Amino acid sequence: MSNGGPLARHPDHHLGRPPGHRSLTHPLTHPFTRRLTRLLPLSPALVLLLLFLAGPIAYCAYIAFTDLQLTGQAHASFVGFDNFREAFQDEEFLNAVWLTLVFTVISSLIGQNTLGLALASLMQRASKPVRTLTGGIVITAWVLPEVVAGFLLYAFFRKEGTLNAILDALHLPSQNWLFTLPILAVSFANVWRGTAFSMLVYSAALNEIPKEITEAAEVDGAGGWRRMWHITLPMIRRSIGTNLMLNTLQTLSVFGLIWVMTRGGPGDKSQTLPLFMYEQAFQNSMIGYGTAVALLLLLVGSLFSVVYMRLLRTEV
Repeated sequence: MSNGGPLARHPDHHLGRPPGHRSLTHPLTHPFTRRLTRLLPLSPALVLLLLFLAGPIAYCAYIAFTDLQLTGQAHASFVGFDNFREAFQDEEFLNAVWLTLVFTVISSLIGQNTLGLALASLMQRASKPVRTLTGGIVITAWVLPEVVAGFLLYAFFRKEGTLNAILDALHLPSQNWLFTLPILAVSFANVWRGTAFSMLVYSAALNEIPKEITEAAEVDGAGGWRRMWHITLPMIRRSIGTNLMLNTLQTLSVFGLIWVMTRGGPGDKSQTLPLFMYEQAFQNSMIGYGTAVALLLLLVGSLFSVVYMRLLRTEV
């Protein structure tokens, strides 16, 4: 048989297709269809996020531009940016912003972060019983409900509390800590309650550092502080950034702990933004103004998140 026959030369003949057959792309292999198929398993989560997260945020954004009140008014009027202008002209709001920053820096950026790293480093070298006891004590403080932790720390700092009893036993001057230094008292309370999270994050990060690197640095004569600064901290930089971001966002929203201990007082000496927002919305009945403050707090948290995400994106 000649190899030059018309049937042998036609490519469709070898594929079992008649000459002139036109190939069609299967619908499921279309790029758009493939992307849609991959998104289908995520659709329930997306619906829940839109319903319970994006929806309330959008509604709050609308209320922030109105004069809605809890006084039985028939209709709320659109007031534009009046609530935001009033906030930035309100000395109590500016005081709350300042106290929120102080509370966040002391209790989160410095307190929980530093103490958590110190505990994680010490537990790396401690014996198993010491690690178990320390971890149990620290984690117990973390898992306590915020209101319970607030009552415990209130009993510790109050004028007739545990701290002053210890100072009196040591013949040291005592004082009413919740009256003279309320923002420091609630900051310490937040450190006591939240350090366990930082300790767990840093313990996991330190366990990932190869022992050969630290042993080689120790052989070369590097002391503990030099190893920490030049080896440990650079290698756990991403864990530090993640921990700072999560701690900062959690600290910005602390309400129950401060409310139980001081209720923002005395006066407004420990009134952070969540407490100021609650007072304006539910005690002064100005829902629109309080919601505007809540949006500003959300904006502050978003700015912190953007900064941390940009830091995390930078390579070591």
